Amino acid sequence: MARSSITMKWVSMFMLLLLPHFTLTTKADDGLVGNGDFEASPSNGFPSEALVESPTEIPSWKSNGTVELVESGQKQGGMILIVPQGRHAVRLGNDAEISQEFPVEKGSVYSVTFCAARTCAQLESLNVSVPPASQTIDLQTLYNVQGWNPYAVSFNADSDSFRLVFKNPGMEDDPTCGPIIDNIAIKKLFTPDKPKDNAVVNGDMEEGPWMFRNTSLGVLLPTNLDEETSSLPGWIVESNRAIRYIDSDHFAVPGGKRAIELLSGKEGIISQMVETKPDKDYSLTFSLGHADDKCKEPLAVMAFAGDQAQNIHYTPNSNSTFQTANLNFTAKADRTRIAFYSIYYNTRSDDMSSLCGPVVDDVRVWFAAATSLSKLALSRLSLLIFALLCLLL
Repeated sequence: MARSSITMKWVSMFMLLLLPHFTLTTKADDGLVGNGDFEASPSNGFPSEALVESPTEIPSWKSNGTVELVESGQKQGGMILIVPQGRHAVRLGNDAEISQEFPVEKGSVYSVTFCAARTCAQLESLNVSVPPASQTIDLQTLYNVQGWNPYAVSFNADSDSFRLVFKNPGMEDDPTCGPIIDNIAIKKLFTPDKPKDNAVVNGDMEEGPWMFRNTSLGVLLPTNLDEETSSLPGWIVESNRAIRYIDSDHFAVPGGKRAIELLSGKEGIISQMVETKPDKDYSLTFSLGHADDKCKEPLAVMAFAGDQAQNIHYTPNSNSTFQTANLNFTAKADRTRIAFYSIYYNTRSDDMSSLCGPVVDDVRVWFAAATSLSKLALSRLSLLIFALLCLLL
């Protein structure tokens, strides 16, 4: 009995020694980070007004500065604070930040999805970083009447751990003014293989950031000029305003489960550099459609391929919410830029304020000669079948 007790004690000590190792080597799963929705109760419960100065006050998070746990329906003066999802969220005061560290796969790209809302600051923004890389999100533009939006940014994992930091870079007279954040999730991204007959990477838009199933607002992809760390692999957002990544659960999508919706006219541009051969003829084809989100028409895109550009309008059809469009061009170099933006500044017809626009999906770039050869082969096959029928008759 005594030997058994001693054995159990040694086993317990051995497991305690191994536990930190297992914790550090287990990679973060796709989805919410630890207490990413801020619904885990602090040790002293959820106070109605909690100014948090201790790094242990918000479970799973470290904090610095004036960090406030806010509740749905909470008021500040005459303003009701917006909690994007659930009952609780976090507000960051002047120069305040929260951070969390978790294990990741070194060399991989991770997309961070989060919900953010502005409060009382005049020039409100939010800095998201995995030091030393960082990105500042402008929260001044209201993309919908609900007052909050999901956003996604991406970072490369330079080591086996990730320190994710959300910081309010602003300095207001009221130190509690600042952005509200909620529902923080990560997703490890993969760059899809390029099809043999298509020069576009991720042309079907299926690989992208984490999306919350219970959120019908899509995910905004803000300005990002680095194709190596894009939340939409293969693509960059080279404009001042964001584009919207949408899903088939809440929007009309031409093909598959994902697509993009172009917002804010020329201020919302998405592009990609595709591999081409100089002096060869190519065809850019894509699906153009309506997201079925009460967006006011007309809807149209400006499509670019190399030195060619074409204005293409969406034509409503009772049988379909999308159409196929194409643009022919001759490549001038080893890489050719393709790009899209919405011609109009569209809003929804039900509230006249929420931004919306045309949907683009299933983008392809292929040899124009390949299309001609396919038609020629089909024509020859038809003649052969006709000749055989004549012989049989």
